[in-house]
Amino acid sequence: MKVLIADDSLIMRRLLQSTLESWGYEVQMANDGAEAWAILQSPGAPQIAILDWIMPVHTGLDICRLVRGQEEGAYTYLLLLTSKNQREDIVEGLGAGADDYVVKPFDKHELEVRLRAGRRIVELQNALLESQEALRVQALRDVLTGCWNRRAILDILKRELCRARREDRHLGVLLCDLDHFKQVNDRWGHAAGDAVLRVAAERMATAIRPYDALGRYGGEEFLIVMPGCDESGARALANRLGQALREEPVLFEDTEIPVTASFGACTAPPTLQIPPDELLRFADEGLYEAKRTGRDRTVYHAIEQVSLNTESASG
Repeated sequence: MKVLIADDSLIMRRLLQSTLESWGYEVQMANDGAEAWAILQSPGAPQIAILDWIMPVHTGLDICRLVRGQEEGAYTYLLLLTSKNQREDIVEGLGAGADDYVVKPFDKHELEVRLRAGRRIVELQNALLESQEALRVQALRDVLTGCWNRRAILDILKRELCRARREDRHLGVLLCDLDHFKQVNDRWGHAAGDAVLRVAAERMATAIRPYDALGRYGGEEFLIVMPGCDESGARALANRLGQALREEPVLFEDTEIPVTASFGACTAPPTLQIPPDELLRFADEGLYEAKRTGRDRTVYHAIEQVSLNTESASG
């Protein structure tokens, strides 16, 4: 674990460095408060800092207040190193945000014990943050396929539609439905169906652009949101996804299961104020037509300004 030592005394820095390195810590050093604050703001900063109370530019108390003033990021355990040992001084240091203190000249055993306590706190905090992130991802991701779930992909659609209007660019939408999926479940079982869904999602995820979003819309349907994608781009991406799905069967327990999909495509022009549900309705109509006319194909459904104006007026 990395530890920052901030002290304007070279002798004290070297003494602390040799002591901490003998305990297995990775040490970074700063000779004043400004350098210490810069290090603590950098990516991958140490999560334990030993701060001298009196330093140029920023004192140890200043650094404590600056660190505690940040609302985001991993927790930093702050240990004040001071010659002050009066009760009011200790209260002031802890009130500024320090977690603990060590009085100069420091006792090695005392310092080791206090650092060990700080390390436990940091490790527990990191484990908590990892758990929170896992829960956040779980709330947004489809458990089976790993792509965005319905709620998340619809939120993405809303955000991208607003961004497309601001940036004056098209937004493309694809609705994908795996062909004859019910037959897969009926013939080979739901485990086979799950395997097909997982593989289909993996293949589509590798075929879309890095800034596109793929989500499971429901059952065997997927929604793909494509920023900056006009009609030709939407058609091209749908064709690429179809090819990725059909190029080889899904292997399930020595059984080869062919996979194809039907796509409904549409794009929202930047000049058109269309709500997300209307955009999805046009894509769904294209998907219905693709399935009705034989499946394994893409039908692009153009959004007409006239039809939207008529519906708005009637509403």
